[in-house]
Amino acid sequence: MKLSLPDFLTVGDRSDDRPATVRTWREGPVLYVELNAPESGNAVTEAMLDELLDVVVAPDPEVRVLVLSAAGDDFCLGGDRTEFADWLAEDPGGRGIRVAGEKARRVCEAISGGRAVTIARVQGKAVGAGFALALACDLRVGAEDASFRLPELALGLPTAWGGLLPRLIHEVGAARVRELILTGRAFDAAEARELSVLQRVVPGAELDAAVAAWAKPVVRRPEAALRVTKALLNSYAAATRLADPSFLDAELMASVAAATRRTPAGGDGAGGSHS
Repeated sequence: MKLSLPDFLTVGDRSDDRPATVRTWREGPVLYVELNAPESGNAVTEAMLDELLDVVVAPDPEVRVLVLSAAGDDFCLGGDRTEFADWLAEDPGGRGIRVAGEKARRVCEAISGGRAVTIARVQGKAVGAGFALALACDLRVGAEDASFRLPELALGLPTAWGGLLPRLIHEVGAARVRELILTGRAFDAAEARELSVLQRVVPGAELDAAVAAWAKPVVRRPEAALRVTKALLNSYAAATRLADPSFLDAELMASVAAATRRTPAGGDGAGGSHS
């Protein structure tokens, strides 16, 4: 497998014939971004990260709302474990993991920190990297069948992807996050709402209506006031964190993965993907 060059200053274009794994469309000031690899449970690959970067890093300034959704039964089953193993086989030092991890950080930062209000539309499972992508959004609505899980520790990896951990601790609280990560247990939509991982839970058939109910008033807000308000919300939230070393996520993931590969640790290996 050929690794992408670590050029984080520009967004690379896909130059091969691989099918797109992200689908987008506009409805006025609302941009819809759909993870579109349902055959793999929308597992996050480097190609998907590249496509997301193309969309979210510099969206049209006329976009007021960005809706992140996914095709198929599940929102996202996490990172592509086959690709992860290929990276380690090609470079046991973990260079490929560092490259993809930096792209993941940029994607999540653009979703959370961009001027558009972002809405996650979650159905089925949101695991690892999928959990991180949903949590990066400002507003999160889930179907009643939605569930969440952070299986990294069982797979011999740290919970270090896209700045997930500091945001999760801030939104949920350190004690609850500690239990979720150390046990790796799944939790359902009702508990996700209790934890503020989701702000709304609705029947699956009502997900689109719930997204529209949020988007409709937001797009009517004056652009300058909306942009500054989101910046203020992000700034005040960041100010309550003692530290946010998420820029180290890619390095931590690569270092631990390389060490684990040399001395495999025990674990149940549950789940088809990891973050």
